[in-house]
Amino acid sequence: MSVDYAVVIPTVGRESLLAVLDALEHGDGPPPREVIVVDDRPTRGPLPPTRSARVLRSGGRGPAAARNAGWRASCCEWVAFLDDDVLPPPDWKARLVEDLAGLDLEVAASQARIRVPLPRDRKPTDWERGTAGLADARWITADMAYRRAALDRAGGFDERFPRAYREDAELALRVLDLGYRIVTGTRVTTHPVRPAGFLASLRQQRGNADDALMRRLLGAGWRARVGGHPGRLRHHAATTALGVLAVLAGLLGRRRVAWPAGVAWAASTAWFAVERIKPGPRTRDEVLRMVVTSVAIPPAACAHRLLGEVRHRAVRAR
Repeated sequence: MSVDYAVVIPTVGRESLLAVLDALEHGDGPPPREVIVVDDRPTRGPLPPTRSARVLRSGGRGPAAARNAGWRASCCEWVAFLDDDVLPPPDWKARLVEDLAGLDLEVAASQARIRVPLPRDRKPTDWERGTAGLADARWITADMAYRRAALDRAGGFDERFPRAYREDAELALRVLDLGYRIVTGTRVTTHPVRPAGFLASLRQQRGNADDALMRRLLGAGWRARVGGHPGRLRHHAATTALGVLAVLAGLLGRRRVAWPAGVAWAASTAWFAVERIKPGPRTRDEVLRMVVTSVAIPPAACAHRLLGEVRHRAVRAR
């Protein structure tokens, strides 16, 4: 069984890159014609040993730009994208080739099945539940093989998406709009939950700016097309408005307005925190993290969405 394929791995220098390269070098199955590692850090730094892989640099412009640099430098019929923090199984190469062999020309891509291991001795944290959502995500490029001809026709990833967020779904929709199909293969790749800092969920709110770009490109119904859940932006906007009203009314001495607005803000924030705390382990650290970030997330989400709307105001729908 012969498949002409390359593997492209964008990286920010994580040590986990070594496990991906080990699977490609020592695992079972026909090897790729080439492995391209794209270092997407703004400045040069050490990488785990890359051995026979070719290393390119994309200057810290984000995973979309890194993947574009990788696939455009390759010369194979298929380009398999892997993230630098996944764990391909020992037979990944064999299963990939089985997934790709004999696919009709109308099939542009083959998506892997993603497995996210969660703790068995306790309930998952908010961060772990968020990562577990990758298992059900459509067209996730943690492990996705694209036909190079389809990437050429679609123009590759949209580099206006600077984060690992929405850029893979947006490309998939363009590919589907060209008349191609995307299928799910039989290979299973593990995506571990990365360690996260106290404010990780707050930093994730930057993705609201990318949602603004998705709306500009695809219209108001974009979320349904990517299979996403309804967002909480309206709730966040209402909560933020109540907080701003309470503060301004207090500064102006309008206590009859400030107190009700403040109570409503506190109630809305408490509801949000409780909704995030209930499914989790409810440890002291987790509860504290949820309370603090539940206060900060609504205004942060609104601010990033507003910045995104302003930044992408000139973008026209496809």
